[in-house]
Amino acid sequence: MTRDPATLVPAEPFSAADAAAVYRAIFERRDMRHFAGGSVAPEVLRRLLQAAHHAPSVGFMQPWRFIRITQPALRQQLHALVEQERVQTARALGEREDAFMKLKVEGLLEAAEVFAVALADGRERHVFGRRTLPQMDLASAACAIQNLWLAARAEGLGMGWVSLFEPQAVAQLLGLPPGAEPIALLCLGPVQGYYSEPMLSQDKWAQREALAGLVFDDRWGQGASLFAEEAT
Repeated sequence: MTRDPATLVPAEPFSAADAAAVYRAIFERRDMRHFAGGSVAPEVLRRLLQAAHHAPSVGFMQPWRFIRITQPALRQQLHALVEQERVQTARALGEREDAFMKLKVEGLLEAAEVFAVALADGRERHVFGRRTLPQMDLASAACAIQNLWLAARAEGLGMGWVSLFEPQAVAQLLGLPPGAEPIALLCLGPVQGYYSEPMLSQDKWAQREALAGLVFDDRWGQGASLFAEEAT
């Protein structure tokens, strides 16, 4: 289908300053676990959620649903579910159990705001782009979370994605309809500062992979010509 050029936005690059701001948000975004309390103004929350809602989605299905946790008792219950899974995860890690238990993995009680993100019910009716890859609903919702994350960094706020929970228990606690699925608990709010590098890297849990080893030409494992000069 040919598009009328009159309906298209000019394909011009951002100014150097605007482009630098985008890259800055990407490179300075952190999965935050330490929060400074405080609050987030309603107009800022609306901006952040608008940014999330403008994420790309396969087949334009927009599968994301955001539940703002406003009741302290409910936040405590979510925290308890995360703590249960934290212990189970530690046990499953075997020899790394003690090291894992020393990590701070969430800020649910300290963050100014907590949101649960869920995949909507009725997603099976969206066939476009999902017939062979049904997980594209999750990929689309992840794009929305990333948009929110980058916008939060631009607003000077921290955000952390918590995935340590039993999905059915969270779904029941939040009254999700059949077919809906929780995928994230997001801690959001003011922070005293951002980690200079990812927290798990700082804590020697894992390190960032070299990009050259993750990009291939034509076939899996075929070294990428883009990085050939760096290897010499």
